[in-house]
Amino acid sequence: MAVMGRPTKYKPEYNDQAYKLCLLGHTDEELASFFEVDVSTINNWKIDYPEFFESIKKGKEISDGEVVQALYKSALGYSHPDVDIKVIDGRIVETELTKHHPPNPTSMIFWLKNRQSKKWRDKQVTEHEGGVTIENKPLSSIFDE
Repeated sequence: MAVMGRPTKYKPEYNDQAYKLCLLGHTDEELASFFEVDVSTINNWKIDYPEFFESIKKGKEISDGEVVQALYKSALGYSHPDVDIKVIDGRIVETELTKHHPPNPTSMIFWLKNRQSKKWRDKQVTEHEGGVTIENKPLSSIFDE
């Protein structure tokens, strides 16, 4: 039986390209734009070409992991070696130093809201037990009391 429909635009070299694009943070929508296909085609390629799916998955996992690590370091604060470069009396003087980055409150809040959302979300839900009684009184009786 003959295969119906257009031939696929997929090429095996797309695996490596997709991997590298995902390392740079590309989404499926951006991959579709790069390969000049619809997002549904990207999803079909993931099913039809397991190696394509694995390359996307691996690239996204690595880049997401690096961002998580950077966010974590930013939330806690960190230090790293650096070099201060100055010109003194016409000469370039390099001085090794340790650069300190204090903890970043915005990173802390973001981390906690996502990791412990029940404790740290902005909207707190409070359960109330018991009843509420509504009493109708004439307006004049309120001022008489």
